[in-house]
Amino acid sequence: MADRGNGKVGGLERWARWVYRRRWLVLAVWVVVLVGIGGLAARFGGEFQTEFRLPGSESQRANDLLRERFPAQAGGEADIVFEVPSGVAGARGEIEGVLAEIVREVPDVAAVESPFERPGYVSPDGTIARAVVRFTFDADKVPHEAAMRLIAVAEGASRPGFTVEPGGRVVQFNEQAEFGSEVYGLIAAVFILLIAFGSVAAMGVPIGAALFGLGTGLAVITVAARWVGFPSFSSQFAAMIGIGVGIDYSLLVVTRFREAIHAGKSVEEGIVEAVTTSGRSVIFAGVVVAIAFLGLFVMGLPFVATLATAGAVVVLVAVAIAASLTPALLSVIGKRVDALRVPLLHQSEGVDRRSPWFRLSRVIQRHPWPFALVAGGVLVVASLPILSMELGFTDAGNRAPSSHSRKAYDLIAKGFGPGTNGPLLVVADVRNGNGGLTRAVELLRETPGVAAVTEPLSNPAGDTAVITVIPTTKPQDHATTELVHRLREDVLQRAGTNGDRYYVTGVTAGQIDASDRISARMPYLFVGVIGLSFVLLTAMFRSVVVAAKAAVMNLLSIGAAYGVVVAIFQWGWFGEAIGVGKGPIEVFLPMMMFAILFGLSMDYEVFLISRIREEYLRSGDTAEAVANGLTATARVITAAAAIMVTVFLAFVLGPERVIKEFGVGLATAIFVDATLVRIFLVPATMELLGKWNWWIPGWLDRLLPDLQVEGPPAGGGELSGSVAGGR
Repeated sequence: MADRGNGKVGGLERWARWVYRRRWLVLAVWVVVLVGIGGLAARFGGEFQTEFRLPGSESQRANDLLRERFPAQAGGEADIVFEVPSGVAGARGEIEGVLAEIVREVPDVAAVESPFERPGYVSPDGTIARAVVRFTFDADKVPHEAAMRLIAVAEGASRPGFTVEPGGRVVQFNEQAEFGSEVYGLIAAVFILLIAFGSVAAMGVPIGAALFGLGTGLAVITVAARWVGFPSFSSQFAAMIGIGVGIDYSLLVVTRFREAIHAGKSVEEGIVEAVTTSGRSVIFAGVVVAIAFLGLFVMGLPFVATLATAGAVVVLVAVAIAASLTPALLSVIGKRVDALRVPLLHQSEGVDRRSPWFRLSRVIQRHPWPFALVAGGVLVVASLPILSMELGFTDAGNRAPSSHSRKAYDLIAKGFGPGTNGPLLVVADVRNGNGGLTRAVELLRETPGVAAVTEPLSNPAGDTAVITVIPTTKPQDHATTELVHRLREDVLQRAGTNGDRYYVTGVTAGQIDASDRISARMPYLFVGVIGLSFVLLTAMFRSVVVAAKAAVMNLLSIGAAYGVVVAIFQWGWFGEAIGVGKGPIEVFLPMMMFAILFGLSMDYEVFLISRIREEYLRSGDTAEAVANGLTATARVITAAAAIMVTVFLAFVLGPERVIKEFGVGLATAIFVDATLVRIFLVPATMELLGKWNWWIPGWLDRLLPDLQVEGPPAGGGELSGSVAGGR
C-alpha cells in the first residue's frame, strides 16, 4: 500500500511487512521481554504503598515538623472504642487489660493513650470510652499484619455488655476487602468477543495480547516502584485500564485484518492493511490517552501523578503490543483466524449494506435533526445534577455498616459528638518559650465552631507542641472547612504575634488542603488536555470542525457520567440497590474520571472518524463515508465498549464506596459514548455539517504536521480545496 497514494512506502507499511516476515522473531522478543522484566520485578521490584503528601501545603509543613521534632506524634493512629452500658468506670480493669494485650501482641505500636489517663476520652454519660493506639509508621504504612492483629485483639475481647470496636485510619486502610473484578472482566470479554467474532481463534488473539501486555506493564511498574512511590492500589488500577485498552486496541487490529482476509487479500497484505489503518488509529489513540493521564501531573499531588504514570505505562505497552505482537500472532494464524467457529455467531467484517448498522445510519441521515436533538438533549439532562455537586472526602461514616471502622465511627459520634471523628491538630513551633501556648488555647476555645480544646502536649525539647481541637461539626460538613480556614487566617495569626508559628493539620485539614489544591488547578488540567487533544485531532484529520466536535461530545459524555454519579451517591437515587448511602462526591473523582474518560472516549472517536475519513478520501461523499464508516466500526466499538462497561461495573459489586463511584462513573461514560454519541450524535451532526466537516484554514493546514491516521484512498486521487482540508 502506498503512502498518501503517491507511490511512496510509509514507515508503518515497512514495519508491517517486517513483522509479517519476522513474526517468530517478534514473538520471541516479546516472550524474552516479559520473562526478563518479570524476573526483575520478582527479584528487585519495589512495594506499592500509598504516601499522601501535599508539598507546599500548611498541613504538610506541620507533618514534616512533627516528624523532625516530635516523632511520637507523627505516626498513624487507631481508635479502640469501648461501649459499656453499665459504665466504663466499672470495667476499668478489663479495658486496661485489652490495652495491655495490644501493647504485648501488636507489633510496631509506639504508644497507647488510655481513656483513664487523658481527659475527654470518656463520654459525658460514662458509657463510651476511647483509647488511641499510636504506631511507629504513618497510617498508610502500618504493616497489614499489625493492623489485622489489632482487629483480632478487639474482636476477641468484645462480648455482650462490653463492646470493643477498632477504628481510625489504620483500620480503615487495612480492612478494605480485595475484589477480583479483573477476573470478571476477562470472563465477560471472552463471551463478548465470541459474540462479536463468532470464532474462538479470533477471540483468543485480543485476549492473549491483552494479558501479555498487562503482564509486561505490571512488571514495569513493579520494577519502577523500587524508586517511585506508587499508591497501594496502583496494580488494581493499572490492571483495569490495561485490560480495557489492551483488548480494545488489539480488537481493532484483528477486526481490520479479518476484513482484509474476507475481501480476498493475502495474509501479508491483510497485515499491512490492518497496521497502516487500525494500527495508526491505535497509536494515536494511545498517545492521547497517555497525554490525558500525564496531564494529572499539573494537579501537584504526588500520589495522583504516580498513579497517572502507572496508567500511562500500561496504555503505552498496550499500544506497542497492538502494533507488533498482535500482527505477529495474526501472521502465524493467517487465514485460520476464523477457525473454531461458534454456530450461529459467525460475523463478517467491513461494509455490509445489508447490516442493521448500515440501515440505521441511513435512517439517521434522513432525519438528522431529531436524532441530534434527542441524543444531545438526553446527555444535557443527564449532566444537570453537576450543578449541585458537592465535593468532599468520604470517611468511615460512609463505609459499610458492618465494617469495624464504621462501627467505631458511630460510637465515637454517639459518645463525644460528630467533630471527634475529625479532630484538628494545631502544631506549634514555639520559639520564645511556652508562654504563647496559653494565649493560643484561650483563643481556640473562644472560637465559634470549636467543641473542645486539649491542653498543649510538648516534645522533650520544649520547642514543639500539639494542641487537639475538636470541631462541633463532622469532618464532611462545610462548616468544618470554614473553621479550618478561620483558624489559619485569623485566630492563630493573632496567637502568633510573639514570633511563634502555628500550623493546622490532621486528616481533615489535609483533605481540605487537597480539595483546595485540586479546585485551583482543575482548570489547568481541563484546558491542557482538551487543548492538546484538539491540536492533535486537527493535525490528524485536517479538520478544525471534527476536532472541536470531538471535544464537545467527549465533554457531554463525561458530564453525563458526573450527573449519574451525583444522582446515585449524593442524592441517594437507587443507592440502596448497590449498598451506598448519601454523601459527598470524592474531591479527586472528577479529576481522575476526566483524565481517564477523555482519553478512552477519544479512542472511539479516533476509531470511528478515521474510518469515516478513509471512506471520504475514497469517494469524496460525506454521507456515504459516514454510513460506511459507521457500518464498518459500530460492531467493534459496541463490543469494545461492552467489555469496558462490564469490567467497570464489576467494581460496583465490591464493598468500597469510592470504588463504586469509579465503577458507576466510568461505565456510564463509556456506555453513553459508544451509544448515544458514536452511533447517533456523530452521524447526525456530520450529516448536518456536510462538506464543512473537513474545513480547516489554509494557514493552519500548512502550519500543523501531518499525522495522517487513515490509510491511502483505494481509488487514487487526492481531494482538494479548503473544505477538504487541502486533501
